[in-house]
Amino acid sequence: MTTAPLLTKPSTPPLSEVARHLVYPTNIVSSGWPRIERRLAEMAIRYDTWQSGAVRLILGRDADDRYASTVGGVTLSIPRQVGKTFTIGSLLIAMCIEYPGLRVVWTSHHLRTTTNTFRAMQGIVRRKKVAPYLAYNGIRTANGEQEIKFTNGSIVMFGARERGFGVGIDAIDILVCDEAQRLSSKSLADMVPTTNQAQHPHGALLFFIGTPPRPTDAGDEFSARRNKALKGLMLNGIYVELSADPEAKLDDVKQWAKANPSYPHRTPHESMLRMRENLTDDDDWRREAMGIWDLVSDFRIMSAWHDRLVNSEPPPPAAIGIAVSIDRAWSSIGVSSAGEIAHLGSHKRERGTDWVVAEAKRIQDQYDIPVVIHGRGPGASLIEPLKEAGVTLIVAGIDDYQDACANMFDRVEIGTVGHRSNTDPLSQAVGVAAWTAGERRTWTRKTGDVSMLEAVTLALWGAEQPIGDLDPVNNVW
Repeated sequence: MTTAPLLTKPSTPPLSEVARHLVYPTNIVSSGWPRIERRLAEMAIRYDTWQSGAVRLILGRDADDRYASTVGGVTLSIPRQVGKTFTIGSLLIAMCIEYPGLRVVWTSHHLRTTTNTFRAMQGIVRRKKVAPYLAYNGIRTANGEQEIKFTNGSIVMFGARERGFGVGIDAIDILVCDEAQRLSSKSLADMVPTTNQAQHPHGALLFFIGTPPRPTDAGDEFSARRNKALKGLMLNGIYVELSADPEAKLDDVKQWAKANPSYPHRTPHESMLRMRENLTDDDDWRREAMGIWDLVSDFRIMSAWHDRLVNSEPPPPAAIGIAVSIDRAWSSIGVSSAGEIAHLGSHKRERGTDWVVAEAKRIQDQYDIPVVIHGRGPGASLIEPLKEAGVTLIVAGIDDYQDACANMFDRVEIGTVGHRSNTDPLSQAVGVAAWTAGERRTWTRKTGDVSMLEAVTLALWGAEQPIGDLDPVNNVW
């Protein structure tokens, strides 16, 4: 049983204290918030302090009176049960009433999510002080067309991306991409052009709202937006992330409150318990209820990797590396040459581990080069069999492996490595790789197997090590 936190009155901290990450344009000189705040007050809606701070930023304008985030959009990584639909939904309704002719599209990945959002916003517009602004028969649900129309010509249209909604719609002023953790590049390419002819006097607004993606989600677009924001590369955009600490204990209610500023004064403790009970996978709870991203992905190496393709024949290998996948389903041997431009390659990747010792011995006998293995990795069980077979090893410790990963990353980025294929097991491993969290990062996976990347990382590091005297007892350099 998880005990509710001892909070006797609502706590409404500012956005700067609530957000784990907060990135916004520096050219904001004014905001449309006071105007919208008055409209919300007429609708009997009052935000908590952090919500009003977020909307103030969203409606921030530059010196040309255009929305400061009209280029980069508004990206919100927010857990469930925080009040996202109410906050953004009521904002859009207030804007529709305030600005005649405003055209809004709200999309979700799944039809069920879209329908739930539509119902929630119906609840807002049917309030006593909002209903007079609705057009006659202003709530449309027929034939799969879900719309809310206002007497002043403003409209909010709802649809599911999985059903192709949004293609062909034009002159959209505000586009909301809910469930952005499942937003594919194709859907994005279909939807964003709908705002090219926006008529709103302050420019178009694009919202990307979601929770941290699962490994099975098409989450690259959402992850890329987060990555750009955290590296200071987002152009005129807003990024807000609400989340618990990366290493938080899953049932720590103080961490629940850190991730969800609406808990417990707006989101009851029982609601969190209900979600905890029904999200049976701990990783799902971590992402969706606590807002914790699985990994700190870095897309620089993925984009730079393709630029390191070379056509020349590789020189003889200077070292090989051995790595085993975390589930021990796959083993990989990677190679690296030495020199100013090191050639990297996949030597062999096969299921199991039975073949590794004999192949490593064969390569070492042929080229007289070091064989490198991580002494604390999944392949560590091969160390003794390798020694018994007469393979001379360099056994990398934890610090060595961290150095090796950093070295690999840096050399890919600056262009002092090359590889011959963008489709071999090495490039495939690069494509599914990510960084672990922490100050000294190592490779891990978003999905799939990264053992070939780990093997080549060890080989590159080993090729650069000065080889001293051999330890004849342990058969280790």
